[in-house]
Amino acid sequence: MPITSVRATDVHYHVDGQGPGLVLVHGTGGDAEKVFGNVVDHFTGSHTVVRPNFSGSGETRDGGGELTVDLIADQVAAATSDAVDGPVDVLGFSLGAVAAAAVAATRPELVRRLVLVGGWAHSTGPRDRFYFETWQALLRTDRELFKRFSTLTGFSAAAVDRFGHEGLAQSLADEWPPPGIGRQIDLGLRVDIRHLLPAITAPTLVVGFAEDAMIPVDGSRQLHAGIAGSRLVEVPGEGHMDWFADPAGLVERTREFLADAAAPAGIRS
Repeated sequence: MPITSVRATDVHYHVDGQGPGLVLVHGTGGDAEKVFGNVVDHFTGSHTVVRPNFSGSGETRDGGGELTVDLIADQVAAATSDAVDGPVDVLGFSLGAVAAAAVAATRPELVRRLVLVGGWAHSTGPRDRFYFETWQALLRTDRELFKRFSTLTGFSAAAVDRFGHEGLAQSLADEWPPPGIGRQIDLGLRVDIRHLLPAITAPTLVVGFAEDAMIPVDGSRQLHAGIAGSRLVEVPGEGHMDWFADPAGLVERTREFLADAAAPAGIRS
Protein backbone atom coordinates (compact mmCIF):
# COMPACT_ATOMS: atom_id res chain seq x y z
CA MET A 1 0.00 0.00 0.00
CA PRO A 2 1.45 3.41 -0.97
CA ILE A 3 2.45 5.95 1.64
CA THR A 4 2.94 9.71 1.65
CA SER A 5 3.84 12.18 4.39
CA VAL A 6 2.20 15.38 5.59
CA ARG A 7 2.31 17.21 8.93
CA ALA A 8 4.42 14.53 10.63
CA THR A 9 2.01 11.83 9.48
CA ASP A 10 2.66 8.74 7.36
CA VAL A 11 -0.56 8.51 5.37
CA HIS A 12 -1.31 5.11 3.84
CA TYR A 13 -3.77 4.76 1.02
CA HIS A 14 -5.05 2.32 -1.60
CA VAL A 15 -5.12 3.12 -5.31
CA ASP A 16 -6.90 1.03 -7.94
CA GLY A 17 -8.17 1.39 -11.48
CA GLN A 18 -7.45 3.81 -14.27
CA GLY A 19 -8.91 7.11 -15.41
CA PRO A 20 -9.86 10.39 -13.72
CA GLY A 21 -9.43 10.43 -9.96
CA LEU A 22 -12.18 9.44 -7.53
CA VAL A 23 -11.31 9.69 -3.83
CA LEU A 24 -13.33 7.71 -1.24
CA VAL A 25 -12.98 8.87 2.38
CA HIS A 26 -14.09 6.61 5.24
CA GLY A 27 -15.69 7.67 8.53
CA THR A 28 -15.21 7.13 12.26
CA GLY A 29 -14.02 3.65 13.14
CA GLY A 30 -13.78 2.62 9.50
CA ASP A 31 -10.90 2.37 7.09
CA ALA A 32 -10.34 2.27 3.36
CA GLU A 33 -11.10 -1.43 3.08
CA LYS A 34 -13.82 -1.91 5.71
CA VAL A 35 -15.98 0.93 4.37
CA PHE A 36 -15.26 0.87 0.63
CA GLY A 37 -13.94 -2.62 -0.06
CA ASN A 38 -17.24 -3.60 -1.71
CA VAL A 39 -17.54 -0.25 -3.54
CA VAL A 40 -14.18 0.19 -5.25
CA ASP A 41 -14.74 -2.37 -8.03
CA HIS A 42 -17.83 -0.46 -9.19
CA PHE A 43 -15.62 2.46 -10.24
CA THR A 44 -12.21 1.07 -11.23
CA GLY A 45 -13.27 0.54 -14.85
CA SER A 46 -13.69 4.29 -15.31
CA HIS A 47 -11.66 5.93 -12.51
CA THR A 48 -8.43 5.81 -10.59
CA VAL A 49 -9.90 5.19 -7.15
CA VAL A 50 -7.93 6.50 -4.18
CA ARG A 51 -8.87 5.38 -0.67
CA PRO A 52 -6.87 7.16 2.05
CA ASN A 53 -6.82 6.21 5.71
CA PHE A 54 -6.79 9.23 7.99
CA SER A 55 -5.38 9.19 11.54
CA GLY A 56 -6.75 6.45 13.73
CA SER A 57 -7.46 4.07 10.85
CA GLY A 58 -5.52 1.52 8.83
CA GLU A 59 -1.75 1.87 8.80
CA THR A 60 -1.69 5.67 8.89
CA ARG A 61 0.52 6.84 11.77
CA ASP A 62 1.05 10.20 13.42
CA GLY A 63 2.46 11.47 16.68
CA GLY A 64 -0.80 11.07 18.59
CA GLY A 65 -2.61 13.89 20.29
CA GLU A 66 -5.82 15.64 19.41
CA LEU A 67 -7.20 15.22 15.90
CA THR A 68 -8.52 18.22 13.98
CA VAL A 69 -10.58 18.59 10.83
CA ASP A 70 -7.65 20.47 9.29
CA LEU A 71 -5.30 17.54 9.92
CA ILE A 72 -7.49 14.81 8.44
CA ALA A 73 -8.35 17.06 5.49
CA ASP A 74 -4.63 17.61 4.85
CA GLN A 75 -4.07 13.84 5.02
CA VAL A 76 -6.80 13.23 2.45
CA ALA A 77 -5.43 15.96 0.19
CA ALA A 78 -1.87 14.64 0.49
CA ALA A 79 -2.85 11.09 -0.46
CA THR A 80 -4.90 12.42 -3.34
CA SER A 81 -2.08 14.56 -4.73
CA ASP A 82 0.40 11.70 -4.31
CA ALA A 83 -1.77 9.17 -6.12
CA VAL A 84 -3.29 11.02 -9.06
CA ASP A 85 -3.23 14.30 -10.94
CA GLY A 86 -6.12 16.55 -9.98
CA PRO A 87 -8.72 17.79 -10.02
CA VAL A 88 -10.60 14.78 -8.64
CA ASP A 89 -14.07 13.78 -7.56
CA VAL A 90 -14.37 13.17 -3.81
CA LEU A 91 -16.92 11.09 -1.91
CA GLY A 92 -16.80 11.30 1.86
CA PHE A 93 -18.85 9.26 4.31
CA SER A 94 -19.74 10.42 7.85
CA LEU A 95 -16.60 12.00 9.39
CA GLY A 96 -15.08 11.48 5.96
CA ALA A 97 -17.78 13.79 4.56
CA VAL A 98 -16.61 16.44 7.03
CA ALA A 99 -13.02 15.99 5.83
CA ALA A 100 -14.08 15.99 2.17
CA ALA A 101 -16.04 19.22 2.61
CA ALA A 102 -13.01 20.82 4.28
CA VAL A 103 -10.78 19.78 1.38
CA ALA A 104 -13.25 21.21 -1.15
CA ALA A 105 -13.45 24.48 0.77
CA THR A 106 -9.71 24.99 1.29
CA ARG A 107 -8.35 23.30 -1.86
CA PRO A 108 -10.91 24.20 -4.55
CA GLU A 109 -8.40 23.51 -7.31
CA LEU A 110 -8.18 19.88 -6.17
CA VAL A 111 -11.89 18.98 -6.03
CA ARG A 112 -13.88 18.77 -9.24
CA ARG A 113 -17.12 17.33 -7.82
CA LEU A 114 -18.15 16.45 -4.28
CA VAL A 115 -20.43 13.78 -2.77
CA LEU A 116 -21.18 14.00 0.97
CA VAL A 117 -22.84 10.90 2.43
CA GLY A 118 -24.27 10.77 5.97
CA GLY A 119 -22.32 13.88 6.97
CA TRP A 120 -22.99 16.88 9.15
CA ALA A 121 -21.85 20.46 9.61
CA HIS A 122 -21.52 20.87 13.38
CA SER A 123 -21.88 18.99 16.68
CA THR A 124 -22.87 21.96 18.85
CA GLY A 125 -26.51 20.97 19.36
CA PRO A 126 -27.68 19.20 22.52
CA ARG A 127 -28.58 15.93 20.82
CA ASP A 128 -25.34 15.61 18.88
CA ARG A 129 -23.18 16.47 21.88
CA PHE A 130 -25.10 13.97 24.00
CA TYR A 131 -24.63 11.27 21.36
CA PHE A 132 -20.88 11.70 21.01
CA GLU A 133 -20.42 11.98 24.79
CA THR A 134 -22.36 8.72 25.22
CA TRP A 135 -20.18 7.08 22.58
CA GLN A 136 -17.06 8.28 24.41
CA ALA A 137 -18.32 6.98 27.76
CA LEU A 138 -19.23 3.55 26.39
CA LEU A 139 -15.87 3.18 24.66
CA ARG A 140 -14.06 3.95 27.92
CA THR A 141 -16.15 1.69 30.12
CA ASP A 142 -17.57 -1.27 28.16
CA ARG A 143 -16.51 -2.07 24.60
CA GLU A 144 -19.23 -4.69 24.11
CA LEU A 145 -21.92 -2.16 25.01
CA PHE A 146 -20.16 0.30 22.72
CA LYS A 147 -20.47 -2.18 19.85
CA ARG A 148 -24.12 -2.89 20.67
CA PHE A 149 -24.94 0.83 20.80
CA SER A 150 -23.09 1.44 17.52
CA THR A 151 -25.02 -1.33 15.77
CA LEU A 152 -28.40 -0.18 17.09
CA THR A 153 -27.82 3.44 16.08
CA GLY A 154 -25.72 2.82 12.98
CA PHE A 155 -28.23 0.60 11.19
CA SER A 156 -31.97 0.88 10.71
CA ALA A 157 -34.21 -1.48 12.67
CA ALA A 158 -34.92 -3.44 9.49
CA ALA A 159 -31.21 -3.84 8.76
CA VAL A 160 -30.52 -5.08 12.29
CA ASP A 161 -33.26 -7.68 11.92
CA ARG A 162 -31.75 -8.77 8.60
CA PHE A 163 -28.50 -9.60 10.40
CA GLY A 164 -30.38 -12.25 12.36
CA HIS A 165 -29.27 -13.66 15.71
CA GLU A 166 -26.18 -15.32 14.23
CA GLY A 167 -25.08 -12.22 12.34
CA LEU A 168 -25.42 -10.04 15.42
CA ALA A 169 -23.42 -12.53 17.47
CA GLN A 170 -20.68 -12.45 14.82
CA SER A 171 -20.62 -8.65 14.91
CA LEU A 172 -19.97 -8.75 18.65
CA ALA A 173 -17.09 -11.18 18.07
CA ASP A 174 -15.49 -8.87 15.47
CA GLU A 175 -12.21 -7.23 16.54
CA TRP A 176 -13.72 -3.82 15.76
CA PRO A 177 -13.39 -1.06 16.97
CA PRO A 178 -9.79 -0.14 16.09
CA PRO A 179 -7.52 1.41 18.74
CA GLY A 180 -7.65 4.85 17.11
CA ILE A 181 -11.41 5.26 17.19
CA GLY A 182 -11.39 7.21 20.45
CA ARG A 183 -9.53 10.14 18.88
CA GLN A 184 -11.94 10.13 15.96
CA ILE A 185 -14.95 10.22 18.28
CA ASP A 186 -13.37 13.08 20.20
CA LEU A 187 -13.05 14.97 16.91
CA GLY A 188 -16.66 14.18 16.04
CA LEU A 189 -17.73 15.91 19.22
CA ARG A 190 -15.86 19.07 18.17
CA VAL A 191 -16.88 19.29 14.51
CA ASP A 192 -17.97 22.70 13.28
CA ILE A 193 -17.33 23.43 9.59
CA ARG A 194 -20.18 25.89 9.05
CA HIS A 195 -17.69 28.65 8.28
CA LEU A 196 -16.14 26.56 5.48
CA LEU A 197 -19.30 25.64 3.60
CA PRO A 198 -19.79 28.95 1.72
CA ALA A 199 -16.32 28.50 0.21
CA ILE A 200 -17.27 25.25 -1.55
CA THR A 201 -17.68 25.89 -5.26
CA ALA A 202 -17.55 22.32 -6.62
CA PRO A 203 -20.88 20.82 -7.74
CA THR A 204 -22.05 18.94 -4.64
CA LEU A 205 -24.44 16.06 -3.97
CA VAL A 206 -25.51 15.59 -0.35
CA VAL A 207 -26.98 12.20 0.59
CA GLY A 208 -28.76 11.74 3.91
CA PHE A 209 -30.62 8.76 5.37
CA ALA A 210 -34.11 9.23 6.76
CA GLU A 211 -33.75 6.53 9.45
CA ASP A 212 -30.24 7.57 10.55
CA ALA A 213 -30.04 7.52 14.36
CA MET A 214 -26.26 7.98 14.44
CA ILE A 215 -25.94 11.12 12.30
CA PRO A 216 -29.55 12.25 11.82
CA VAL A 217 -30.62 13.44 8.39
CA ASP A 218 -30.68 17.02 9.68
CA GLY A 219 -26.88 16.91 9.39
CA SER A 220 -27.21 16.48 5.63
CA ARG A 221 -29.73 19.29 5.55
CA GLN A 222 -27.18 21.51 7.31
CA LEU A 223 -24.60 20.76 4.63
CA HIS A 224 -27.09 21.35 1.83
CA ALA A 225 -28.18 24.67 3.32
CA GLY A 226 -24.59 25.85 3.65
CA ILE A 227 -23.30 24.83 0.19
CA ALA A 228 -24.67 27.03 -2.56
CA GLY A 229 -26.22 25.11 -5.46
CA SER A 230 -25.88 21.70 -3.79
CA ARG A 231 -28.37 18.90 -4.36
CA LEU A 232 -29.92 17.01 -1.46
CA VAL A 233 -31.18 13.42 -1.62
CA GLU A 234 -32.87 11.95 1.46
CA VAL A 235 -32.98 8.16 1.22
CA PRO A 236 -36.12 6.78 2.89
CA GLY A 237 -36.03 3.80 5.22
CA GLU A 238 -32.25 3.57 5.60
CA GLY A 239 -29.86 4.08 8.50
CA HIS A 240 -26.34 5.43 8.56
CA MET A 241 -24.59 2.22 7.52
CA ASP A 242 -27.32 0.20 5.79
CA TRP A 243 -25.59 0.76 2.45
CA PHE A 244 -22.57 -1.26 3.64
CA ALA A 245 -24.48 -4.48 2.89
CA ASP A 246 -25.63 -3.35 -0.54
CA PRO A 247 -23.94 -0.25 -1.97
CA ALA A 248 -25.77 -0.43 -5.32
CA GLY A 249 -28.06 2.52 -4.56
CA LEU A 250 -25.24 4.79 -3.45
CA VAL A 251 -23.08 3.73 -6.40
CA GLU A 252 -25.88 4.52 -8.85
CA ARG A 253 -26.61 7.93 -7.29
CA THR A 254 -22.91 8.77 -7.39
CA ARG A 255 -22.50 7.70 -11.01
CA GLU A 256 -25.56 9.68 -12.09
CA PHE A 257 -24.41 12.79 -10.26
CA LEU A 258 -20.86 12.65 -11.59
CA ALA A 259 -22.13 12.21 -15.15
CA ASP A 260 -24.75 14.94 -14.81
CA ALA A 261 -22.39 17.40 -13.14
CA ALA A 262 -19.84 16.83 -15.90
CA ALA A 263 -22.32 17.51 -18.71
CA PRO A 264 -22.64 20.98 -20.28
CA ALA A 265 -25.56 22.87 -18.77
CA GLY A 266 -27.51 22.81 -22.02
CA ILE A 267 -27.66 19.00 -22.25
CA ARG A 268 -28.25 17.97 -18.65
CA SER A 269 -31.30 15.82 -18.15
